[in-house]
Amino acid sequence: MRRFAVIGHRAMARGKLPLNDLAGAGGRFDVLVRATTAALLTSHGLREDVEVILHLGGGPGPARRLRLNGTNLRGLHADERSAAGMLGKALLKPQPPRGQWREVTPGLDESGGALADTLREWSDSTVFVLDAEAPSFDGMLVGQPELVEGDLGFVLSDDKPLTEADLGGHAVDRCSLGDRWLQGHAAVHIVHWLLDRQA
Repeated sequence: MRRFAVIGHRAMARGKLPLNDLAGAGGRFDVLVRATTAALLTSHGLREDVEVILHLGGGPGPARRLRLNGTNLRGLHADERSAAGMLGKALLKPQPPRGQWREVTPGLDESGGALADTLREWSDSTVFVLDAEAPSFDGMLVGQPELVEGDLGFVLSDDKPLTEADLGGHAVDRCSLGDRWLQGHAAVHIVHWLLDRQA
């Protein structure tokens, strides 16, 4: 399983998602939508071995998480507005308690909580924070080819850097995809390309 945790520090967590202003009033929700479609969609279908958890920290109210699982996901399309509309359905519902997942539509679940909760749930995965200043992930794959045999998780942030507070005290390895900071969806594409090469 490949897992992606995408942090939206300002992403709207409740209410009617403004499909015409995802970047502004939606709190850079466009970044999360693009990362989601990059993680899950192929040219003619879905990657069934992928899970994406979006972290919506922009309120109103407590942080919310949306989890998409490629195994049983239905209704995700490449069109950004359509994908945002599907995700936005969850924001209209009362939020479940932290750590309790509730199905919104097939393959889309919601819960309360933050990145620390996700990292705790991913305790059986090898998790990396994507960081341009860290060692190369490509080099790690060369030196540790066994990495691809287990579940891998990748944490990427929006335009705000990830802090130790975001990690909630969890010790997580860091890796880079090059010496430039990339947009989230581009980073997801590169991770898939590197791992697909090893398959």
